[in-house]
Amino acid sequence: MNIEQIFENNRAWIQSKLELDPEYFNNLSKGQNPEILYIGCADSRVTAEELMGVKPGEAFIHRNIANMVPNTDLSVMSVLEYAVTHLRVNHVVVCGHYFCGGVLAAMQSTDLGILNPWLRNIRDVYRLHQKELNAIEDDTRRYMRLVELNVQEQCVNVLKTAAVQRAYRTRGITVHGWVFDIESGRLIDLEIDFRSILDKIREIYHLD
Repeated sequence: MNIEQIFENNRAWIQSKLELDPEYFNNLSKGQNPEILYIGCADSRVTAEELMGVKPGEAFIHRNIANMVPNTDLSVMSVLEYAVTHLRVNHVVVCGHYFCGGVLAAMQSTDLGILNPWLRNIRDVYRLHQKELNAIEDDTRRYMRLVELNVQEQCVNVLKTAAVQRAYRTRGITVHGWVFDIESGRLIDLEIDFRSILDKIREIYHLD
């Protein structure tokens, strides 16, 4: 990749926006009021705004390897707190994708150094659902199902946080689990019943 081409692209992009709206960047600089917090994978093939068809300012985005929401990661916890408490988003989306390299790495026993603690979170998901996953004979289908289950468990992690619990009680925030199918370009709603999950974990994870 020619890095200079990026700056050429940027200049062309600026011009195209100004031709449509001379005040585009002035208006953009006035602030943000997103409806959605999107937590997705850092995979270079998965561009959040493009796959959702949203404009700048409409979605607050956080991306990391395999769309994880571990409570020990200050980055994702800070993003979640800021988006829910201060930006007051109405939807939190955890979006995984099929053929995720992070999930595939977690399914293998290779020592990957500093990545090991991060991937251990995905391996914990496998442990929680080991009976179901081990019953799937086809390797690819097992891999895809772990992607889905990882999204589900990260939604559970979202629901464990005080900010989301508070926002649910006071203004009915919703939590969604999606998967992006790279082969078709389709977004799949896993239809996770977050209210039922919240009721089940309330005894242990409830925060006033």
